Amino acid sequence: MKFERRLLLRERGSGVFEKLWQIPWVFVLLLCAVAGVGYVALYSAGGGSPDPYAGRHAIRFGFGLVMMLSIALVDIRLIARFAWVGYAMGVGLLVLVALHGQVGKGAQRWIDVGPVQLQPSELMKIMLVVALASWFHKASWERIGNPLFLIPPIIAVLVPAAMIFKQPNLGTALITLMIGGAVFFAAGVRLWKFALVVGAVAIVAPIVYEHLHDYQRARITTFLDPESDPLGAGYNIIQSKIALGSGGFWGKGFLQGTQGHLNFLPEKQTDFIFTMLAEEFGLVGGLSVLGLLACVIAFGFLVALRSRHQFGRLLAVGLATNYFLYVFVNIAMVTGSIPVGGVPLPLISHGGSAMITVMIGFGLLMSAHVHRDAEMGTERGET
Repeated sequence: MKFERRLLLRERGSGVFEKLWQIPWVFVLLLCAVAGVGYVALYSAGGGSPDPYAGRHAIRFGFGLVMMLSIALVDIRLIARFAWVGYAMGVGLLVLVALHGQVGKGAQRWIDVGPVQLQPSELMKIMLVVALASWFHKASWERIGNPLFLIPPIIAVLVPAAMIFKQPNLGTALITLMIGGAVFFAAGVRLWKFALVVGAVAIVAPIVYEHLHDYQRARITTFLDPESDPLGAGYNIIQSKIALGSGGFWGKGFLQGTQGHLNFLPEKQTDFIFTMLAEEFGLVGGLSVLGLLACVIAFGFLVALRSRHQFGRLLAVGLATNYFLYVFVNIAMVTGSIPVGGVPLPLISHGGSAMITVMIGFGLLMSAHVHRDAEMGTERGET
């Protein structure tokens, strides 16, 4: 019955009100809940005040929410049509940041767009997913098996990854490669080709390591042995582990975290925001937050499963993977499972660039959900 109703809406052109009805409002409420957790954490990080973090976080989320819902109403066929225009704009922004970007903490990653500092590498990941989905969505199984067909999308992944690595931003460059790999896998690229890539990476890795910046090599060394430099490179992760452990099962209580409020915990409003939450709300609070984040990720993959066209499936897989990698890298980083890489926890950490780009991604994801029955032309496997 629901499917017949969606077909009827499609035949009638699906106006704005019909599309608003199709928006998954439960998912919108879920995002509001995650952002609410961020507000509470940033309120605590500000010393029990909405300034300077929590108030800005709420304003950015409100703006992002309007933008997300607006994008959700855009016809997905229009998004597919201008996919490579968006990709070109993303690469152009990376070129602009390389020439005129703001330098912070030894990296040239930001450009000023009015009152907002934009990090083009975050937006580029979204544009890359849209472009790859557009490239693969009409390709047959046989065509995807042709190595020549894969050369353009491989170049499309490597170009922004190399530019991001040059900034330098190793963590985001690796995430960009992994997002591209996820879309390739979902599109049906053969597993033996991934095996070749893994082998090539193993050969090239020692060469890349030699060309890393000193602070990047220090992160790897510190990851292997944090106690080797407890007051220097190992300080962040040691303090993070202390805060995580001191939270216990139930936590120390809201605004009662000693590691955060006595300023032992570094970057408590950005990279280590989860550590601050876990100290104040304990294991129960930390697992609850992870549960909310897991629901957001699950929705993305559910959209992929329910989409009736390949473009929507690949778009949803790429965007869900992007959000998953944000969460995985941040949590693994603050728990000492991987080297510290400066990746925020989306919708919870303080930061306008990550917030806006994540909301753009969610807008595209919701467009894929709203237009999951749209006619996209020739589908994979058809002749």
